[in-house]
Amino acid sequence: QVQLVESGGGLVQAGGSLRLSCAASGRTFSSYNMGWFRQAPGKEREFVAAVSWSAGRPYYADFVKGRFTISRDNAKATVYLQMNSLKHEDTAVYYCAANDYGSSWRFSPQEYEYEYWGQGTQVIVSS
Repeated sequence: QVQLVESGGGLVQAGGSLRLSCAASGRTFSSYNMGWFRQAPGKEREFVAAVSWSAGRPYYADFVKGRFTISRDNAKATVYLQMNSLKHEDTAVYYCAANDYGSSWRFSPQEYEYEYWGQGTQVIVSS
């Protein structure tokens, strides 16, 4: 069973930065494809960013391109989301997600593509 634990959320002013971390345990992290999603109050959960098991090309939602960066450290079994130039509308609970499809996976922003989910970390951006 894969366990994902997010950290790094908090309160930040608009224009500021935060780095979220997601520590994984349970199986071979290097075979996981990792993603970040978020859910704002009253809204559905949405895709933010993803990175493949090989740390190849990252994928981003249009609304975070140029501001957020996803990365992974397989030695630490951790994926990161560096968030810069934060906006009030980035306020949400951020979730880490994973699948262990390895190289057979083709990128998708759909939630059902990810088998494992963390509990989420709250990000609040004050305007």
